[in-house]
Amino acid sequence: MRVPEGRTKTTVLAERLAGLGIHEADLEESFVRSGGKGGQNVNKVATCVVLVHRPTGVVVKCQLARTQALNREHARALLADKIEKRLHDVKLAAAAEAAKRRRQKRRRSRKTKERVLHDKRARAATKARRRPVSPTHPDE
Repeated sequence: MRVPEGRTKTTVLAERLAGLGIHEADLEESFVRSGGKGGQNVNKVATCVVLVHRPTGVVVKCQLARTQALNREHARALLADKIEKRLHDVKLAAAAEAAKRRRQKRRRSRKTKERVLHDKRARAATKARRRPVSPTHPDE
């Protein structure tokens, strides 16, 4: 993430979260012990951060860095990414639905109408030829 001059990563991240409507009060934060590389530090200190955004139910777990403070920042950034993606997907689905409705409501062109009617008449004629000839009703 590129930070504009005169601002810190923390303030940029806080503004991004506020823009998405994510408040610190909505976050449930817990710390667990990390695993993997890091030596004794990860075995002794709970550096892994688990964030839960209560309103949406989005859960993020972060253990990228050796320090808890960095993992807290990374976790908030990941949470913002996930929620942005969700909002983007919802907008795309709504736009697709609106486009589908517009296509369904659109009137058919004259050429299309004529072709549909021609195909209908052709199918009706085919079905009429399949019917047996009745000796009692000569006009059918």
